[in-house]
Amino acid sequence: MAPPPRWLRREVFVGLALGQFVSLLITSTGFSSSELARRGFNAPTSQSLLNYILLALVYGGTLIYKRQHLTIKWYYYLLLGIIDVEANYIVVKAYQYTSITSVMLLDCWSIPCVIVLTWIFLKTKYGLRKFIGVGVCVAGLILVVFSDVHASDRAKGPNPLKGDLLVIGGSMLYAISNVTEEYFVKKSSRVEVMAMLGVFGAIISGIQISILERQELRSTHWNAGAILPFIGFALAMFLFYSTVPIILKICGATMLNLSLLTSDMWAVLIRIFAYHEKVDWMYFVAFAGTAIGLVIYSYKGSKQIAEETAQVTGAGDEEAATSNRAAQVPGVGHDGPASNKEFASAATASR
Repeated sequence: MAPPPRWLRREVFVGLALGQFVSLLITSTGFSSSELARRGFNAPTSQSLLNYILLALVYGGTLIYKRQHLTIKWYYYLLLGIIDVEANYIVVKAYQYTSITSVMLLDCWSIPCVIVLTWIFLKTKYGLRKFIGVGVCVAGLILVVFSDVHASDRAKGPNPLKGDLLVIGGSMLYAISNVTEEYFVKKSSRVEVMAMLGVFGAIISGIQISILERQELRSTHWNAGAILPFIGFALAMFLFYSTVPIILKICGATMLNLSLLTSDMWAVLIRIFAYHEKVDWMYFVAFAGTAIGLVIYSYKGSKQIAEETAQVTGAGDEEAATSNRAAQVPGVGHDGPASNKEFASAATASR
C-alpha cells in the first residue's frame, strides 16, 4: 500500500487540531477576563492562582502516586514558574493601559523571540518554507489590525506607550517560558513539568497576591457573576497548560505561538454568533491567511522526514548503547536527575 502524501501525515493534522484547541481555550480566557474587568475585578495574579493549584493537585498527585523522581533540578522549575507567572501578570496588566488592537499586534513579538531562542539554545533548523509560513501567519494578524482601524473600532487606552511596552515585555517572557518548557518536556515528562510548574506557580502567585492584590480581593463583591468567569478562566487555563506540552513535543514552541494567533479570529466568530455583532470582511481573509500559514509551516518535505527518521534511529541506538554501559556500572540508571552541565548545553531538537 502506498504511503499517504507528505502533507497528509498524521502529526500535521494532530498538531494543527491541538493548536486550534488551545487557541479556542485562550479565546475563552480572554472573554472571561473581559467579563471580570467589566465588573471591576483587577487582580491578574489571582485569576491564575487557581490554575496553578489545579496543576499541582492533578499532576503532582500523579507524580507522587507513580513515585517518580525528578529528572530536572527543582530550581530550574522555580525559574520557569517565576517567568510564567510574571508573563501572565504583565500581559493582563497591559489591557489597563492600551487598546486591545495594540495588544493583538504587539503580542506577535513572541514569534521572532521564540525562533531566535530555539535556534540558539535548541539548535532548531528553520528552512525557507518555515519563514514563509511565519510571514503568512503574521500578515493575517496584521489584517485584523487594519480591519479594526478601517472600522474605526480602535479605542485608545489611558497610557498606550506604557501598555505597549508591557505587552512587548510579556511577549518576550512568554517566548522564554515556551522554549524552556519545550526543552523540559523533551528531556523529562509532561506530568513532571506540569506538576512542578503548578507547585512553584502557586507559591509565587500566592506571595505576589499577598503583596499586590490583597486590597483588591477584599473589596471584590463575590457573587455568581464574578465567581463563574473566575472559575471558567481557571478551568480553561488548566486545559491549556495540560495541552501545551503535547504540542511542544510534537511541533515545537514556534508552531504553538503561530497557532495562538488564530485566537483573535475565533473571538470574532464568537462575536458574530453569540453577540450578533457585525465585523469587517478583512477578518475572514485574515483567518484564511493565518490558517494557510500554519499549514505551510507544518508541511515537511521528504528530505526533512528522512533526516528526522535517521535522527530518531540514531538516538535509539545511542540510548541502547548507554543502557548497556550503565548496566555495567553500579548505581547508574536512567532515572537519575539531569545534570547542570546537561541542561546548560541543551538538547538538539529538530522539526
